[in-house]
Amino acid sequence: MILFNDRFVSKEEVHVSMDDRGYYFGDGIYEVFRIYNGILFEKEAHLERLTRSAEAVRIPLPCSLTELERRLERLVALNGINEGTLYMQITRGEAKRAHPFPEDTKPVLTGYCTEVTRPMKAMMEGITAVTLPDIRWLRCDIKSLNLLPNILAKQEAVELGRGEAILHRDGIVTECSASNIMIVKKGTIYTHPANHYILHGITRALILKLAEEASIKVMEQTFSLDELYGADEAFICGTTVEITPIISVDGQPVGNQWDKLKLGEPGETTEVAHVSQPGMITRTLQTALSRYIGISN
Repeated sequence: MILFNDRFVSKEEVHVSMDDRGYYFGDGIYEVFRIYNGILFEKEAHLERLTRSAEAVRIPLPCSLTELERRLERLVALNGINEGTLYMQITRGEAKRAHPFPEDTKPVLTGYCTEVTRPMKAMMEGITAVTLPDIRWLRCDIKSLNLLPNILAKQEAVELGRGEAILHRDGIVTECSASNIMIVKKGTIYTHPANHYILHGITRALILKLAEEASIKVMEQTFSLDELYGADEAFICGTTVEITPIISVDGQPVGNQWDKLKLGEPGETTEVAHVSQPGMITRTLQTALSRYIGISN
């Protein structure tokens, strides 16, 4: 079932006008909720961010937050999703194509659920990443539909065989194409401040809370590409990736916790490569997050 404004309909019954401003301009906002055990995870935080985004782009919510919450929970129940995601978006609505806000239009709300399992392999083994210039606009804190720069970065990472693209502005790391990033140096976590250069990730905020509870020092301050290359640990975080270690950046292993891969017969092995291993703080936070969710790794 699909949520279409105030109705729950089949996919075939959803008809969005080609004059919808989301189609023309990307004039809209969205949220992605994680579903664990049939429950919307960190629901209040997502709705709060949705409200911030709506206010920033001056799109009125189509209903009260209480009613929106009721519709989203009903959508999960109707689809019988136990583990997955709920995607929802609100566009400014339907109007003749023109840049100024239309005077008389109603926001269009759509939402749907998808079964998605936890990315256990990536979380246990880690991913590789590539660094790319951050070419996005200067209001990355707004969760808008304008994601073309993110898509281009992600596609380049995919074509290079990497799991994620790490973005930077003139050598200062901001975030990734579809996630936030944190590094660890000498037992301290570093993450870009939650300003207009990054999306204020729900999982990011939760990790900071869990780190504090675990007595792990956190510094919300910028760090450079060189500091990323020299980090002891690095990981991405987000609604669908949870906490996923980064084991190499631009072909360089992260940290000094390496295992040497050797080829050849016993006693005649030749070192051919290094493989970085996810670090202790990353593992500690993964465990803490799983406990918070109420799921065992």
